[in-house]
Amino acid sequence: MIHCEVTGDLWRITIDRRDKAGALTRDMLVELAEIAERATDAKVVVFAGTGSVFSAGADLEEARAGLAVDPVWERLSSAIAALPGLTIAALNGTVAGGAFGLVLACDLRIAVPKAKFFYPVMKLGFLPQPSDPVRMATLIGPSRAKMILMAGQKVLADEALQWGLIDRIVPESELDAHVVTLSQDALGAEHRHVKGIKGLIPAG
Repeated sequence: MIHCEVTGDLWRITIDRRDKAGALTRDMLVELAEIAERATDAKVVVFAGTGSVFSAGADLEEARAGLAVDPVWERLSSAIAALPGLTIAALNGTVAGGAFGLVLACDLRIAVPKAKFFYPVMKLGFLPQPSDPVRMATLIGPSRAKMILMAGQKVLADEALQWGLIDRIVPESELDAHVVTLSQDALGAEHRHVKGIKGLIPAG
């Protein structure tokens, strides 16, 4: 359900569980975290989904059994945030719940027009993982973070772009090609140059 394709200095990691809207089990999260922890030599790391939803967050059955507050979420987002290469979330559809941690930890977020964004922790009675509100507020400001986390609002792609939650909206048919375009400069540079430039930019 997690596929990792390595092509030279480009790693493409895909959540492939379209029958469950990309819902994440603990085993999937551990695998994602292990891959991210190994990708330290990659110049570009792309996270992608399949079907019409990027990820609905935690698998509901496992969430009720404790996955919603499992530290594996924080392990994954921390591993992504620590990567020295360019990280891109290629969002083929909606992002919900704990999947936000993965997405917020990336350097760039590119989405299709139909994508929606929501994080219903208030309604479900869970706290978000500690770094998620911090990264979200850094990107879009405290009030808008509260709109999502406390008021439970769903944000459409156009509004998400205006807020700075995502960086670009592209047609679904052009998503992969656009990711290739965004990756070209980093893939053509030396590893130390990629790491050096990223290190000069404050974390989002």
